[in-house]
Amino acid sequence: MTPTDHALGSHDARVTVVEYGDFECPICKQAAPAVRLLLHRFRDRIRFVYRHFPLEEIHPHAFSAAEAAECVGAQGKFWPMHDLLFESQPHFKPPQLRACADRLQVDLRRYAADLDDHLFVQRIREQMAGGQASGVRSTPGFFVNGEIQDVSFGMEDLFDAVEAKLRE
Repeated sequence: MTPTDHALGSHDARVTVVEYGDFECPICKQAAPAVRLLLHRFRDRIRFVYRHFPLEEIHPHAFSAAEAAECVGAQGKFWPMHDLLFESQPHFKPPQLRACADRLQVDLRRYAADLDDHLFVQRIREQMAGGQASGVRSTPGFFVNGEIQDVSFGMEDLFDAVEAKLRE
């Protein structure tokens, strides 16, 4: 965990699930409801962390969406923006991203200034580098207590890994 991570759940949870995600990735969009179920099922027993891993060569607007999420997150609304971006996929051109921010009733002048200054580019790049160093090659990339989880055959494997860690 880093101070800049976006996290949900108990701070002292025995199990931490980290997702490296891309807001323009259709598989990440499909995984989002399963992540909500995971958080509901293991309510106070896990901590969930989202880190950016925009696959820029495949998803040309993913980095912009990550920047927009960080700018809104600086105003305390990262998680609502996270959900709204997956709902709005794939409409991530600047006017659509601004409309998402407006829908969440953030200070749009501050949003625009932070975006124009690319205030969060370094944070996003650091998260991407961390993901690459940890072995993330595609999205979504999930880790349970630091161990990578293959979800290519379904999210059930992620639930099973969390349950196994909770039993340890």
